Amino acid sequence: MKTHLGATAIALALTIGTASAADVAMRRVLTCAGPDAKMEVYVPENLVTGTGAENVKLEKPAIGAYSLDLTEAGKGKVLEPVRVTYSRDRKSVIIDQYTRKLPPTAVAVGGATVDFDQRFATGAKCAPFNQE
Repeated sequence: MKTHLGATAIALALTIGTASAADVAMRRVLTCAGPDAKMEVYVPENLVTGTGAENVKLEKPAIGAYSLDLTEAGKGKVLEPVRVTYSRDRKSVIIDQYTRKLPPTAVAVGGATVDFDQRFATGAKCAPFNQE
């Protein structure tokens, strides 16, 4: 199922500057859940040709979006731009939260438990990459 996020498109259009909202339709490719929050990663829809890691063109870093859902903690949902790419061996997807100056997070394409940061997004169990 394709997931379009108008708010994501607008936020990224403002971040990127030259793109319009229509140019940055996004597709969710990663979902994770930790004890304190839920996380999702989106990439531009034009990079996704089907399900599975082999159907996402991330040989070069792409600007996507990362959502940190803190609704249960009463803090709402945060959306930020991220760089998304494959590791050299294509066994992991690298999520670079460059705006927050956090170290990049590697998530195995088959799914993994990772820490995106040390406040809310720790011990996050991530589903396999691009399986929706």
